[in-house]
Amino acid sequence: MEKEIRLQKIGRRKSLRQRAKESKKWQKITTVVYPLIFGAVLVGLWQGQILHGWFHTDTFTLPLLNKIGEIMRDNMDKILENTGATVSVAVIGLVIGSLLGYLVAVLAALFPKIGMGGPAVLGAFASVPVVAIAPVLNNWTKDLSDEASIRSMISKIIVVTLICAADMGLNAYRGLTEIKPFSEDLMAIYAAPKRTTLWKLRLPNSLPYVFTALKVSVPASIMTAIVSEYFAEYITGVGRQIRENIVLAQYATAWAYIATACLIGIAAYMILMAFQSILLRRYS
Repeated sequence: MEKEIRLQKIGRRKSLRQRAKESKKWQKITTVVYPLIFGAVLVGLWQGQILHGWFHTDTFTLPLLNKIGEIMRDNMDKILENTGATVSVAVIGLVIGSLLGYLVAVLAALFPKIGMGGPAVLGAFASVPVVAIAPVLNNWTKDLSDEASIRSMISKIIVVTLICAADMGLNAYRGLTEIKPFSEDLMAIYAAPKRTTLWKLRLPNSLPYVFTALKVSVPASIMTAIVSEYFAEYITGVGRQIRENIVLAQYATAWAYIATACLIGIAAYMILMAFQSILLRRYS
């Protein structure tokens, strides 16, 4: 009798919920469907003024989505101009910071006694708030050029560079050092020099960690560029337009630039994920 019950349990089919959890296709679908459902619910609550009742606000402070869309459509040229200024700062700072952070990580991995201080310094920069370091760098760069636009852009790029270098350096250092012990022992058995070990073992092992760092630093670069524009000398960029319109009580226009910042972040993250899926297929 017990044997028959056991056989029945073994032969029992899995429930629909269990099969859905184990299905990779369903998991891919849910990663798209669930955010879309959440977005649709949020849009309905916002446009239906239900959020206004919950947060005790009005349509002047929290404009309706159709009003924000109209402003974005009517001011598209100006929005694109400011978007270009913000994206250029974010991209330049991201590239320089990522290269700098990775270089520090490589030096720390190759020369642990000398270079161990590098990740520690990068970690210190990662803990400094952007609102604290941006005004300081803005004052330091006032003598670099007679053009306010150049001085302002340099200061913003430096801020983004420091933040991105910290994210990349800490994650890349893990990828360069946390390798399988037998792999390093095998390279030692073949008497491989440090350069060969770096190119054949450490650098390939660090690639997933690099993209982990980029998942953090890509949105962070955009947010850092926007925040640093609040304190910049030259009035340009998405962040500066948000500030100026809030000061002038043009909340609908400010929300239009906030929506623009969200779209920039979403687009940048989607581009990063596309590159990751292409370059790291063998890690998936």
